[in-house]
Amino acid sequence: MPVDIRIPPLGESITEATLVRWLKADGAHVDADDVVLELETEKAAMEVQAETAGRLSIAVPAGSRVQPGMVVGRIAEEPAERAAEKPAEAVAGAKATRETPRAAAPLAEPRPRAEPAPRSEPPVRAEPPPRSEPPVRAEPPQRSEPSARAEPPQRPEPPKPAEAARAATPAHDGDGRGATRPETDAEREPMSQLRRTIAARLVEAQRTAAILTTFNEVDLGELQALRARHRERFKAKHGVDLGLMSLFARAVIHGLREVPILNARIDGTDIVKPRHIHLGIAVSTPRGLVVPVVRDADRQSLAALEKAIGDVARRAREGKLAPGDLAGGTFTITNGGVFGSLLSTPILNPPQSGILGMHKIEDRPVARAGQVVIRPMMYVAVSYDHRLVDGEQAVTFLVRVKEALEDPARMVLEV
Repeated sequence: MPVDIRIPPLGESITEATLVRWLKADGAHVDADDVVLELETEKAAMEVQAETAGRLSIAVPAGSRVQPGMVVGRIAEEPAERAAEKPAEAVAGAKATRETPRAAAPLAEPRPRAEPAPRSEPPVRAEPPPRSEPPVRAEPPQRSEPSARAEPPQRPEPPKPAEAARAATPAHDGDGRGATRPETDAEREPMSQLRRTIAARLVEAQRTAAILTTFNEVDLGELQALRARHRERFKAKHGVDLGLMSLFARAVIHGLREVPILNARIDGTDIVKPRHIHLGIAVSTPRGLVVPVVRDADRQSLAALEKAIGDVARRAREGKLAPGDLAGGTFTITNGGVFGSLLSTPILNPPQSGILGMHKIEDRPVARAGQVVIRPMMYVAVSYDHRLVDGEQAVTFLVRVKEALEDPARMVLEV
C-alpha cells in the first residue's frame, strides 16, 4: 500500500513553505529514512525523510508552495524479487532498443515535368537504409543547371559599419548615463524564501525600533590564559572544547542578570519580561543567516552551554533545524570576528531589544600601569531598542560583560 509523503508541521505561526528540491528522482528507489526533499520556510530550511522503502512518485514539483499536511508524493512498496529483476530488464530493454530498426523516412516524390528531358536516365529506385544504420533523409530533387543560374540564392547584405557599431553599442537614456537594454553578462535568480524573510525582518527592525549602538573594548588576555590552563582537562571531563562563544554567552548572562531590561521586549503597549534567558546564536549558513535559540541558557553549566551552542550551530549549517529551534529567543549574540570584522553595528533580531556583537581579536598596544603593552583586544558592541532601554542601562550591561571577560572569576562568583 502506498505511503503518502506529507509536509510536516512547520512551527508556530508558519503556515507555508517552499519545496526547494527533491533529492530523489521520480520513480527512483528510496530506502527508509532517506532524505527525499528539502523545505525552506521563512525561518529555516528543513529536510523530510522517507518513512518506508519503495519506489518514489512525485506529485508536487520543486519550487511549489506547500502547507503542513499536504501530500507531495508517495512511496509504493516494491517486492524484493521485482527489485532484483530491474537491472536485467533494463539491460534487456536497452538491447532491444538497439536491435530494433528505425522506420525509414519516406522518400520525396519527384516533381512532375511537362516534358521529359531527351537524354534523361531512368529513375533509380532508392533502397532502404541498412538495419544497423540510421535512416537516410531524402533530399529534394535538384533543379537543372539553367534554373539554378536563373534564381541565385538570396544572401543578406553585410551590415554597414555604422549599423554594426550601433548594434554593438547598448542604448542609453537621454543623458547617456544608463543603458536601457538588459545586461547580457548578468545572471538573474529569484530570492529564496529565507533570504526574503531575512530582508523583511531587517527592514522591519530598522523601521519599528529606535536602534542605538554603544561600544567598548575588552582585554582578553586573562580569558585566553584561563582557556590555555584548563582547556585539556575541560575537554577530557566534559567531552567538548572550551570555546570562546560559550564564555561570551556566560558573560552575557552575567550582564543580563544585572540589567534584565535588555532581556525584555515591547508587545504593543506592554513590556514582556521573560523569567529566563533564551540566547539566540547567529550562525552563517550557505542559505543565509539563521539564529537558533539555546533555551534556558541561564540554567545551564558552562559545559552544557558549549554543547548546546555547538549542537544548534552544526544543525543550522546542515539544514536540520526544527522550526521550534528558531523561536522564543530573548537576546542574541553574533560574531563577525570569525570573518575578520574589526567593528560593526549589529541589527536587532525582532522582537528582541538587545544584541551583542563580537569582533576580531587583535593584538594592540594599550596602557597598563603606566606602561605600553601589547594585549589581545576585541571591540564589542551592543545594539538596543532605545524605546525600552535607556543609554545608561545599555552601557552598564556592556561594562558588566567587559568586566566578566577580563576577570573570569566574576562569572563564577557572580560579583
